[in-house]
Amino acid sequence: MPDTIYDIAIIGSGPAGYTAAIRAGQYGLKTALIEKDGFLGGTCLHVGCIPTKALLFNAELWDHLKEAKEFGIEGVDARKLNWAAIQDRKSKIVTKHAKGLEFLMRKNKVETVKGYGKLTGPAQNGILTVEVTNDGKASQLKTKNVILATGSEARMIPGLEPGPKVLTNIEILGLKELPKSLVVVGGGAVGVEFASIYRSFDADVTILEMLPRLVPIEDEEVSKELARVYRKRGINFHTGAKMEKVEQTKSGVAVTFSAEGKQQTIEAEKILIAVGRRPRTENIGLEKTRIKPDREFIKTDSWMQTAEPGVYAIGDIVLGTPQLAHVGAMEGIVAVTKIAGKKGKPINPEHIPNATYCHPEIGSVGLTETKAREAGYNLKVGKFPFAGNSRASIVGQHEGFIKIVSDADYGEILGVHIIGPQATELIAEAVAAMEAEATVEDLMWTIHAHPTLAEAMLDAFNSVYGMAINA
Repeated sequence: MPDTIYDIAIIGSGPAGYTAAIRAGQYGLKTALIEKDGFLGGTCLHVGCIPTKALLFNAELWDHLKEAKEFGIEGVDARKLNWAAIQDRKSKIVTKHAKGLEFLMRKNKVETVKGYGKLTGPAQNGILTVEVTNDGKASQLKTKNVILATGSEARMIPGLEPGPKVLTNIEILGLKELPKSLVVVGGGAVGVEFASIYRSFDADVTILEMLPRLVPIEDEEVSKELARVYRKRGINFHTGAKMEKVEQTKSGVAVTFSAEGKQQTIEAEKILIAVGRRPRTENIGLEKTRIKPDREFIKTDSWMQTAEPGVYAIGDIVLGTPQLAHVGAMEGIVAVTKIAGKKGKPINPEHIPNATYCHPEIGSVGLTETKAREAGYNLKVGKFPFAGNSRASIVGQHEGFIKIVSDADYGEILGVHIIGPQATELIAEAVAAMEAEATVEDLMWTIHAHPTLAEAMLDAFNSVYGMAINA
């Protein structure tokens, strides 16, 4: 339909892009969603969040079976792991949700366009042109607004190439057999999650983290607790580690690194590179616009508008916002709301939750204690251990705590940091409270059902004033 002029054309169908497309459809805007791959959903759905969390759930079940006798369940000593079936279940989950996205596009009257989209320059008479290439054939798509949602890819250590022994998030999710040993380079969310999965499945796992602690963006006490539990689980790790050499051997890889003041070499079947993600902003036509990338990222204003009128950027390519699926999704809603002229509000960076699905889970929002002190706040900090929560005892997960960082003068909640059972679910209450500008005192007077893990939040907020009931 060469004569069609869309209200919005979105390049990329990951969580940022497909969320923007659905919201645009809900607003009645004529919308095109351009996707180079043969499926919708991007990295997150196909080789990221969703398959990883599916494997983490399998790993958790496997861990429960190891402790079956404690729960009065006998006769499972002969349990056997069917890795092919685990991979098949993971794939079915992905396929189901990919088909769900196709349905949602039809439901919201979003036209999906197969091909590689790139900008061709500034708007002419208020109309932008996107070049879409599919099977070597290029066509022109006309639109009033463009949203760039091209996502990111795993950063690779110079000199290494992904393959059977050197893995990124893509290769490790498609392994035909469980590795007996794994070196994970990077102790951030991706690294500790995969370390957790493969340790649960009895692999010998070693994490190498360049910074002084695991999950370095989290509160220091959370990092310390994760390190304690990982030692207990038999997960090896070296912080302050500098990678020096990776050699492929007959049986796997030999990894040489420096840590704790000495050079060491460890051997393993596989090595996972989890050192962050680079934005996909090459070859999308930025050079023909006013957009000047900063370290490959795109700068936007608070409404996701770039330097080029009518062009917006959302998701992993945006400068200064975390590369998280839920951030990209909300950025998509912010951009579309602005384009549609509807009432909305920009993202508050302090209200973005982090969720890490390792075992134990980590959920956090707002300022760490260190960052809050650096910002000059007069602090009151509360901390409640899951050991004092009855539901944690029932589910057999006593590790971890909830930590509240608050402003002593006004009771403002500055940050909430959770490590323990269902932390990634529990953090939602803290985000909602902060978004609603609730105080510590407001939460102290909020009734929580008993017995629940969420009740630990009530004790944590009371602990700010030294008044937790169960500690």
